Amino acid sequence: MNSQLNSIGLLKKPSETTVVVAMSGGVDSSTVAGIMKRDGYNVIGITLKLYDDGKEVASSKQCCSGQDIMDAKRVAQKLGIEHKILYYQDKFKQGVIDNFVESYLKGETPIPCVQCNQTVKFKDLFEVSKELNADALITGHYVKSITSNNETNMYRAIDENRDQSYFLFNTTREQLNYLRFPLGGMFKNETRSIAKELDLNVAEKPDSQDICFVPNGDYASVIRKFKPESFKKGNIKDLSGKVIGVHDGIINFTIGQRKGIKVSNVEALYVLKINSDKNEIIVGPREELGKKIISINNLNLLVDKKNLDKDILVKVRSTGKLLNAKIKFINKNSADVILKNFEDGISPGQACVFYDLDKQGYKVLGGGWIIN
Repeated sequence: MNSQLNSIGLLKKPSETTVVVAMSGGVDSSTVAGIMKRDGYNVIGITLKLYDDGKEVASSKQCCSGQDIMDAKRVAQKLGIEHKILYYQDKFKQGVIDNFVESYLKGETPIPCVQCNQTVKFKDLFEVSKELNADALITGHYVKSITSNNETNMYRAIDENRDQSYFLFNTTREQLNYLRFPLGGMFKNETRSIAKELDLNVAEKPDSQDICFVPNGDYASVIRKFKPESFKKGNIKDLSGKVIGVHDGIINFTIGQRKGIKVSNVEALYVLKINSDKNEIIVGPREELGKKIISINNLNLLVDKKNLDKDILVKVRSTGKLLNAKIKFINKNSADVILKNFEDGISPGQACVFYDLDKQGYKVLGGGWIIN
């Protein structure tokens, strides 16, 4: 019996350890597959076909397209590893695209990448990996995972500009114990250097930037495709309830938006609220945007509640900074987040993710979905 932990925290020799690597066709996941192969693990690469991309997205910077699947296959051939393609278009449509559309129609600002990780990637791919008797599921996400006493905890990546922990807050404890994230301790330039050393065809491939099923960032076109009836004109009102303009559909607006309101006013106007029930937009001055109390639901906790009975840090948007806060639980599924200072532009549909700083870094404690 091997008494030493391998590089992914398991008491097995790499040669006796089978890992599934989620391969999107990009440089990050391809490099992870290369690292695992180089270090002597038995590697199975799996690529997910998530949507049917037409010609309009062939040249856009998106993940999971047809070109990406071909790139993943070439990398697998280069590394000499087994490679499988799973056709999950229906699952993706139901679990991600439909939720994305419905969320916008409710006046929210959704995060489909969290839904994708929560459903297709980590739930379904997790089950497939178990069926293949793999010891771990490996991804190219930039988050740090630390395994101790058979329990894995998630931390912000060393490369804060690449950190993806916000998008993974909904990972379950069972999934997290099975997942590994080798890139969490690297900077992007290191990843590309390893890809070049391994002579991978994707070493210089640009990063995906758009949501995979949204051509060139035009989310309105996606909603028009699936729900063309949703583009209804409605009123734009000020805080007193006075109608001061007309909009072409609430899906064109997000909380905190300033541009595109098309209402002339002495001072700048911002979107303060979206009333989907009445199909109306409420606008006002920037100082009305600030909030100190955020209501969240559908909580996912990676630690015991008692560990949240103190000052913690929260993030309320993927590009936002860490904010000082306290958590007040209402029941097991919902809570109020009380911020130390006012924060602008908090939008329903976004996530509020909890962190705590310890000697290993910024640990992810869980989070929930913002409802108000």
